[in-house]
Amino acid sequence: MVQRKRVAEEGEEFDNGGIEMDSEIIEEENHSIRILLKGTDRASVNALRRTMMADTPKMAIHKVRFTQSTTEEDGVIWESVGPLPDEMVAHRLAMIPIPSEGSEFYIPEECPNCADIVESQRGCPICEIIYRCMVRGEPEGRCVKARDLEVLGDLKFSIPEEFEDITITKLYAGQTIDFIARANMGYGRDHVKWQPVVGTTFYARQHAVLHDKKSAKVLWGLGLSIKEKDFGKNGRIEDISLVDKMKKDLLHVGPSTDHGREFSDAITLEDVPGEFILQFESDGSMSPRNIFEQASSILSTRLNNISEDLEEVL
Repeated sequence: MVQRKRVAEEGEEFDNGGIEMDSEIIEEENHSIRILLKGTDRASVNALRRTMMADTPKMAIHKVRFTQSTTEEDGVIWESVGPLPDEMVAHRLAMIPIPSEGSEFYIPEECPNCADIVESQRGCPICEIIYRCMVRGEPEGRCVKARDLEVLGDLKFSIPEEFEDITITKLYAGQTIDFIARANMGYGRDHVKWQPVVGTTFYARQHAVLHDKKSAKVLWGLGLSIKEKDFGKNGRIEDISLVDKMKKDLLHVGPSTDHGREFSDAITLEDVPGEFILQFESDGSMSPRNIFEQASSILSTRLNNISEDLEEVL
């Protein structure tokens, strides 16, 4: 599948849920995003990062019921055994991305139909998705893949095409697997299978500053990405993509290189106060933009609740 990639137009923003910071998309693909955050501090950005990881709900397979059986058909005995233990199969199922975009499902503990029911009996059409899988092995081997999970209900919750080739197990002649898998909403703080993001990092936005043109010729002579003309009349590079290239180029003239002493601090990187770049990938269950907007809204609500509680107490 060809991924969509673009750089946001200047000034493009989107819903940040009421958090007091400006957000602008730098780069966006199907499953990854880079966002420029302005007017904030490191603690607030880290709180947003942790909210995406731990408190933004998504769907994941949580319960699996395997059917144990032995049958004979046309002289062949089919037995529900396989090379992997049931626990390992269930673990692999839990890591398959389940469509959660715009999910209208409840967390089981908050479901109007199931909240007051014991945990083992929870599950209804508004808090879970059910998948069925029944596959028989073949003499040369048959890989059981994510595409073999048949959703019992709305087909929009079928496993996305790009994840259909995720292998669950492999069966040979006489082996079969038959199970019902139930997916429900959950939080990453309870289990990593409910964490919608990976590789969530942030760092201060920086500008490159040219201090010594003569010493900087060491870098220009290497013929790398950035040239002297990129600094302009003010001797600075502020464009984010060019600064990223500058960081890579500076690795060739660092203190531990042959050019380090001659280059010295001819070019330095300076942090921009109150501006940070947040980047992360989604696991495929939701778009990165949706994850960011949900996390912003959740964090904003939580902070507002704390403020209201403090006002009542004080």
